[in-house]
Amino acid sequence: MSETIDLHTHEEEEEQNNTVFVSTHDKISSTLCGDIEVMEVGHVKVSLITNEDMRADEVGLVHGGFIFSSADYAAMLAVNEKNVVLASSSIQFLAPVRVGDEVKFEAKVRHKEGRKRNVRVMGYSKGIKVFEGEFKTVVTDRHVLRLNLLDVDSMDEI
Repeated sequence: MSETIDLHTHEEEEEQNNTVFVSTHDKISSTLCGDIEVMEVGHVKVSLITNEDMRADEVGLVHGGFIFSSADYAAMLAVNEKNVVLASSSIQFLAPVRVGDEVKFEAKVRHKEGRKRNVRVMGYSKGIKVFEGEFKTVVTDRHVLRLNLLDVDSMDEI
């Protein structure tokens, strides 16, 4: 059974206590994406303990999709806007990760322009850099699943 983080934004409390509350992706499974260790405005650290569900082969290699997922989660938390979505990424897997390894991700917002945010994410395991990437995100007015991305009437013509 997976755990979920269920935290909500409290802007007044944040200002008074100098703390940051999770405003996005608050139903993510910490078992699959990691636990928040540090949360500051524009900066997050997430720790992922890899497990048997992530195993790709008999030797214990962790499938890269789980590493990417945790890095993406860290990027979303660094932006920390309610309706942030991933638009694109440029990533590198630099070293393999084994089942049971802990991977520590650090994400920092590097550039902000209008609704766009660029986030740099680095991942380390046992002191070795195993992942690095640039995540391009977009903050939308409404939830991405509630946006009218396709005109339903024009679908008849396809």
